[in-house]
Amino acid sequence: MGIGEQSLSLTFHGVRGSTPCHGREIARYGGNTSCVSFAVPGHDPVLCDLGTGLRYFGLGCDPDAVFQGTCLLSHLHWDHVQGLPFFSPLLRPGSHLTVYSPHPEHGGSVAEVMADTIKPPLFPVTLEQLPGSISFVEATDTEFTLHGRHPEVEPIEVMTRLIPHVGATSGYRLTWKNISVSYLSDHQQPIDGSMTVTPGALELCSGADVVIHDAQYTPEEFATKRDWGHCSIEYAINVAVQAKARMLVLFHHDPAHHDDLVDELAAEAAAQGRECGLEVVAAFEGMTLHLPC
Repeated sequence: MGIGEQSLSLTFHGVRGSTPCHGREIARYGGNTSCVSFAVPGHDPVLCDLGTGLRYFGLGCDPDAVFQGTCLLSHLHWDHVQGLPFFSPLLRPGSHLTVYSPHPEHGGSVAEVMADTIKPPLFPVTLEQLPGSISFVEATDTEFTLHGRHPEVEPIEVMTRLIPHVGATSGYRLTWKNISVSYLSDHQQPIDGSMTVTPGALELCSGADVVIHDAQYTPEEFATKRDWGHCSIEYAINVAVQAKARMLVLFHHDPAHHDDLVDELAAEAAAQGRECGLEVVAAFEGMTLHLPC
């Protein structure tokens, strides 16, 4: 049995926070915004977030196949949804994407907010004009199951909990067989700079094999942006250590952080992690992790 048949794999298509960016100085880590795909044997693709990295996931899909998949959307900020109308599989009739999302604090339903965002004059077409279809499911502080393509396939169990950010934001935990991956892309550290973690965030990350976590700021940056909805790398390490996770993946890199700086920050974080028995790596576009059962 090959590695793809006995493991869950996750691939990073966009790892940048706040806004997409471009330049030679960020070429190694990439400038696309949040999008991670999960390949699970016997299941249709599962995505976390719909940032500009979604376009590149779509380009890697079979152009002749009808796409069926699921997205676990953390929240509705632009950098997490702006890849949706550029997702090429939705240009094929019969393709379908189911999007789970927390209920927005402002406006109507998730479906209404997205319909109001992707339409003229902000965008040349509406979502309804795409040949494929999208359904939105509001899921907040709950658990649900993603079933495989056949009844005998082991299901994926999903937990969603609200976590601190700016506006309604969910973190997710995916469990398949004995593998658990947690995704907290945007996570507000307490504005007093403390290391307190909400019960929901700890529940999502408890004992996880991999925690994908917001790591946007240095401590100096957090001091001047403490209410912007994100956290320091030290806080991300603290969350993973408190939760007794195995691996922390630093994610949602600040658009002002060039490759050499991310290298430096990642090396410092890896050293801190080793002292606590935690493996720490920095996400880059195209990185794939294989998690064997």
